Amino acid sequence: MLSSRFCWSLVLFLIGTLGTSCNSQPEATSLNEITIGIVGYDEGDRSLQQYERLQTYLSEQTKAIVQIEPAYNELQAIEQIHRKQWEIVFAPPGLAAIALDQDLYLPLFALEELDSERRSLLVVTEDSPVQSLADLSNRVVALGAPGSAAGYYLPVYDLYGLTLAEARFAPTPKTALQWLSEGRVEAAALSMEDFDRYQRDFSTTSFRVLHTSRWIPPGLVLLGPTVERNLQEQIERAMRDAPPDITADAGYVPSAPLPNYDPFIELVEKVLPLRESVQQQPAVLQFEYTPPEEPPPETPL
Repeated sequence: MLSSRFCWSLVLFLIGTLGTSCNSQPEATSLNEITIGIVGYDEGDRSLQQYERLQTYLSEQTKAIVQIEPAYNELQAIEQIHRKQWEIVFAPPGLAAIALDQDLYLPLFALEELDSERRSLLVVTEDSPVQSLADLSNRVVALGAPGSAAGYYLPVYDLYGLTLAEARFAPTPKTALQWLSEGRVEAAALSMEDFDRYQRDFSTTSFRVLHTSRWIPPGLVLLGPTVERNLQEQIERAMRDAPPDITADAGYVPSAPLPNYDPFIELVEKVLPLRESVQQQPAVLQFEYTPPEEPPPETPL
């Protein structure tokens, strides 16, 4: 029969062996994942290439897995922002206003200098009889997707009070101009930058600017609310100190002051209640008046 001392020694040996075996297993390490969301319209390949150097640089600086995810219109981008799927967003103004106001994203950097010219245009053909915004009443107008500052929020705000025969939503600014060139709409809303870029593609059509909107703040680089504090600091430091060629490719300006978004957020909030009206035919761009309820008649004593 084995002695008690030998049994205890055997037990301790086995425990020590198992403990050493467990401790010798390699520790699992988890890497942070960063998804950069961008809005690329129909130029996804070009957009991806534009951010590749930033992707590599951020991965090296933060030791994280960095991915680029394009959205091809503002509606797709809004859905991803509401679902908190993007840690970093290169957001055009309309998208930035929603992300700041509704989804608690944090502004990091401006995409342009504050003195840059950003305007929304309402464009008609040169031979159009339309001479003022009021002349667009009962006509078909091409707008951008909801979420677009120049294509949706500013033109709807400026057209407030009118009834349009139809507001037709173009998936891209170039499509809006194409519809106008083909006579499918009688006016098109898009940014001044997009108009300058795409009008040369329609050499057989002469366009005329009917209306120019107020100034639009520059877009923003936004940081998602789910990013933990230490990673937030790493991302902000890395993007601020990035080489100029990387920031130029990605299209943000680390030294530019952040714009005041409060007035633009207020404008967006005024337009949001018209969302259903804009989609109807005709599109009545005004709030319905609801008369106050009359108090019930007093019961005689």
